[in-house]
Amino acid sequence: RVNIASGEKTVLVSFAQLRDALIADGHSEVSALFINHTLWNRDGGRIYFYARGGWDGNKGARINQPFTVNADGSDLTLQRGFIGGHPEWEMGHRAIGGQDDKLVIYDTDLQEVVDQIADPTIIEKPGGDSSLSPDGNWIVTGYGKGGHNMWVVYRRTDGAWIRTPEYDQRPYVSGDLRSDPAPLWNRDGSKILFPSLTADGSRQLHIIHLNI
Repeated sequence: RVNIASGEKTVLVSFAQLRDALIADGHSEVSALFINHTLWNRDGGRIYFYARGGWDGNKGARINQPFTVNADGSDLTLQRGFIGGHPEWEMGHRAIGGQDDKLVIYDTDLQEVVDQIADPTIIEKPGGDSSLSPDGNWIVTGYGKGGHNMWVVYRRTDGAWIRTPEYDQRPYVSGDLRSDPAPLWNRDGSKILFPSLTADGSRQLHIIHLNI
């Protein structure tokens, strides 16, 4: 954890702690680990992340294990429920992610799925990138199909939704230079920012304007 104003750094979790937690959970071999998809929850009290190992051709057993930890480094918890894609926090200690082709809400205290958002016919491939609006009433999910990215904007209060046109991402569909959907809300919840390729092949930022 880094204090932006002062630059003060605090180690919340060590790789040794993660290794010990994985071994205690039954992993006989723990390869070199790295941390991915680190997310603060909305009140700043809890952090969600994945401990990963054995990826991208590196030696050792493949590991993809979610954890949570409090913002002061206490209560490191191996999460036994798994939600895929790039997770997002809902309210409190509940996270949003993909499971069994559904966009679900996962309670990190109960360690179980407690709700579902929309229907798979509306939000396809929920293992992509999702972003919740500041007021929690809207969610946007981006996903890829056939080399193209598209986004679904869904209003949770009444189920209204819209899907954007397809944006061609070829040849940047996979690999380190891939064009991920990665939507982001502005602070007042009126616009959504996403990266995408344009007709001339350059990578630009795009904005979805919500008229509500």
